[in-house]
Amino acid sequence: MSGSEAMTKRTLIAAIADEDTITGLLLAGIGRITTDQATATKETNFLTVIPGKTKVEEIEQAFDKFTNERKDIAILLINQHLADEIRFRVDNYTNAFPAILEIPSKDHPYDPEKDSILKKVRRLFGE
Repeated sequence: MSGSEAMTKRTLIAAIADEDTITGLLLAGIGRITTDQATATKETNFLTVIPGKTKVEEIEQAFDKFTNERKDIAILLINQHLADEIRFRVDNYTNAFPAILEIPSKDHPYDPEKDSILKKVRRLFGE
């Protein structure tokens, strides 16, 4: 499959974020819910993480699903403080698609020192 063929299939933005961020992204129109006719299960392109209720394993499962299983995701947005909880997986992710972008949340400011993409760029330039 050529690069352009892969891009035409990757049309969605996925998100793993806190409730406020997910609400804003859904209001912006990124949400998509599909129903698998065979199993009658619903599949979304987002995970709302609720502090104290959502387990790290659920975040890991959503990350793996969005990055490995789903072939329709072009970009994965993840709150940086949630990426910190699964930092090993985020830092070791090397595929071009979906692109992973760490974003701030209302209660957790963005820290460029933790961003996995900036770390890779610094290594590339020998910093």
